[in-house]
Amino acid sequence: MSFTPYTYFQCPCTESNLPTRRLGESTPTGEEESDQDDRTFDPRAPRANYSLYPLEHLLYCEDCHQIRCPRCVLDEIVTWYCPNCLFEVPSSTVKSEGNRCTRSCFQCPICVAPLSVSSTEAPPEGLGAEHATQSGPYVLNCAYCTWSSKEIGIQFDKPNGIFAQLSKIQNGGKPIVTPRERRKDREERTRDTSGSTMNEDGVVEDLPGTMNLDPHEQLDAESQFSNLKAFYQSQLADSSPASALGFTGEYGYGSPGALSRIMGLYTGGSFSEKKAKSKKGAMREAQDALEGLQITSPASEEKAVNRLLSEGWESTASAAQRKEQSHNAHFVSDLRPIAHLLRTKRSKRCRTCRHILSKPESKVQTTRFRIRLVALNYIPSISIKPLQPATLGRETFLTPMKPTQFLLTFKNPLFDSVKVNIATPASTPGRFASKVTILCPQFEVGANTDAWEEALREGGGKGTEREKKRTKAEASEGQNQAEAGKIWERGRNWVSVVVEVLPADLKIAGPAFMRSEELKKDDGPLREDEDVVEIPVFVRVEWEADAAHDDTTGLTAASRDKEVKEKRELAYWCVLGVGKIAQD
Repeated sequence: MSFTPYTYFQCPCTESNLPTRRLGESTPTGEEESDQDDRTFDPRAPRANYSLYPLEHLLYCEDCHQIRCPRCVLDEIVTWYCPNCLFEVPSSTVKSEGNRCTRSCFQCPICVAPLSVSSTEAPPEGLGAEHATQSGPYVLNCAYCTWSSKEIGIQFDKPNGIFAQLSKIQNGGKPIVTPRERRKDREERTRDTSGSTMNEDGVVEDLPGTMNLDPHEQLDAESQFSNLKAFYQSQLADSSPASALGFTGEYGYGSPGALSRIMGLYTGGSFSEKKAKSKKGAMREAQDALEGLQITSPASEEKAVNRLLSEGWESTASAAQRKEQSHNAHFVSDLRPIAHLLRTKRSKRCRTCRHILSKPESKVQTTRFRIRLVALNYIPSISIKPLQPATLGRETFLTPMKPTQFLLTFKNPLFDSVKVNIATPASTPGRFASKVTILCPQFEVGANTDAWEEALREGGGKGTEREKKRTKAEASEGQNQAEAGKIWERGRNWVSVVVEVLPADLKIAGPAFMRSEELKKDDGPLREDEDVVEIPVFVRVEWEADAAHDDTTGLTAASRDKEVKEKRELAYWCVLGVGKIAQD
């Protein structure tokens, strides 16, 4: 199996977190804290999985001058939109209607494919049929699995506003009492004498303005919750009347509860103990479905079992189908069309200074960004490849105890030249320690300027081209011996240096002097990905950039003429995955 070398960067936000300690352990001393600061980054540690990212996934804060990962940024929603119709949804609608499209965008409850609206009537034929309009009723059809809302007894009067029409129809065509109608009926029932009257025979009659709701009806989850919430709100209002300031009994400024809490601060809680003995208003429980009481009858369970025995397992809904439904659906006939989930466009801010790092355009149709500070445009990119590429079709495994050289390339995206210092431990962390040597740890990378400008400034750039061709000629003639302290290859804004790796031997049983300290403590079998050589590299980048002065009144004329430069520095850890060690 082939192996592709990779490079991951560590975000510095993990270093700001204090290390966890077990109960009973003493606080770290100054020497321990200095040891923790100087410790080598271990890419095999469990926490390293949450701090290593490709360079393309990282952002850069221009105010903090630090790398920012998805964990150390704050997300802010710019806009909500439907991915099907690309309609921008206001945030007020999202809070009231939920995170669903409220137009005519639905998905099939069977296969989650988009549904289209069509008429149940046959299309017109003859002359002028293409200009004729079809009339209702209308249904939702799936072009993939041929499912139709007619199968569950749902038809619509209009081809638009399907979401509002569907919220008023049950499976089977029965109407649904909307929350507004339930609230209106609840307000009518709370009145003393406006909702009902008594005839001559002593029988209570409803007025024409009220609704006749069944007190024993089967409610859905939303209706039951709204009824329970309204019932207990009315009970709380009756048991604790509002004060003159608008607060209910326990929370008013002049209430006994507030006075006891204030006096308890000075007396040690004696008033709060007396308050517990005071009388409270009695509250009753819900009595019927109009107040939110839902009693499960055994007949419903028997009906579901009989239906399962008669229709078979194929009539039941799968776990994936039930997950997409807002109600508890056991059978396929209980499934309803699924409104499309809304998507968001988000901006990202630095968690430390609240500086905007990424902000997309508010228009749904465009994919452009107003602000996007990608780390790829601020820090040098790092790539690694073998110095001697393997032949086509040959397995690229590292031979144990045989030196292998790799080419480490730094590419500068800035318009200023940078000085790079790299350091790596003599041996990689882990049970099987491989030896690592960087032949040229300090070098300078040129600025990312235009190639023609560089040619005019350096008189054609013949020296650079001559050095570049000479190195390639030596490599083609077999003279590929790298020298310590010298770079291997240089370009306009990139530099390549040689890294020599001596892979470790993966044998558990061996001489004691060849085994690492961790292998002596743990001599278990080879674990997953333990044969991969990962090299932690500490990179320090220094460059001089234009100083940003907000107030130029204090500057002299000579300093205004000269370009003011300020020194900047950035240090971070990265991990190089160079290859797998061959196993005997």
